[in-house]
Amino acid sequence: MTEMNMVEAINFTLKQEMEADDDILLLGEDIGKNGGVFRTTETLVETFGERRVVDTPLAESAIVGTAVGMAIRGLKPVAEIQFLGFIYETMDQISAQAARVRFRSAGSLHVPLVIRAPYSGGVKTPELHSDSLEALFMHSAGLKVIMPSTPRDAKGLLCAAINDPDPVLFFEPLKLYRGVREEVEEERFTIEIGKANVVKEGDDITLISWGAAMAETKKAVQLLEDSNFSIELIDLRTIVPLDEEIIVHSVEKTGRCVIVHEAVKSAGVGAEISAIINEKALFYLSAPVLRVTGFDSPYPVATVENDWIPNVNRIVNQIKQVWELSLN
Repeated sequence: MTEMNMVEAINFTLKQEMEADDDILLLGEDIGKNGGVFRTTETLVETFGERRVVDTPLAESAIVGTAVGMAIRGLKPVAEIQFLGFIYETMDQISAQAARVRFRSAGSLHVPLVIRAPYSGGVKTPELHSDSLEALFMHSAGLKVIMPSTPRDAKGLLCAAINDPDPVLFFEPLKLYRGVREEVEEERFTIEIGKANVVKEGDDITLISWGAAMAETKKAVQLLEDSNFSIELIDLRTIVPLDEEIIVHSVEKTGRCVIVHEAVKSAGVGAEISAIINEKALFYLSAPVLRVTGFDSPYPVATVENDWIPNVNRIVNQIKQVWELSLN
């Protein structure tokens, strides 16, 4: 076991997987000699050379388009988009091409591609550097979408993503890149894609979150427990596929649910989870499902972003509101 933050865990995993499989290569802007804008690929070009750690032009569509072609031809590319807000340029390559190849070819072709991109607010970045856009890809059948919140999860899930036969989007919370350190296994291991983690069991309210929002959510749980609430905290870890079994089982036990995410509220992942609960656990609910989210606006300027993203006070208030709305 070695103590790592998320940047170190991602760098370690990329190196480990590239050592194990010569078909894996990286491509993206400034990922070579510069080691990536957040240093997640630092030293890898010295180890594997410029044919496997490829510095690309500033052209996101070309990065992903090239990676899709490589993947169809049998390589395992890991493409990096410097910030998730710039992934709009690649929507055709991802949603209209990579996501459909397996379906289009009746299963004869696969796209073993990973697209990594940092996202999340709270670090005072300029426009298009903090947006949480996971819902866009939840709506594109054929993709898997992973959003880890801890260094260990990042390592196990990235290993699983690289070895998945189909396209996977791996979104990294830049707010947590260096915010948390924990013991991580050095040996190779995978965490099942689509399997949520019950961080803490409880009886009163199910609290669901993932990625960057987990940091504030955990703080809120601590405050609520001091007030004698028994909270069941679920870290989804994967947005597509969703772990419906854990969600429904938990709500059947607690009868209440609050969902916390950083993306805008309308048509977000929280809305999908709320619909699943409505379809499969309605008669277990004693209060409506509530959401704590970003607001339905473009991501704001840095001076007001702390009021825009979910914070401890907003999460605690919604938990108390669910409790007050309960039938029993």
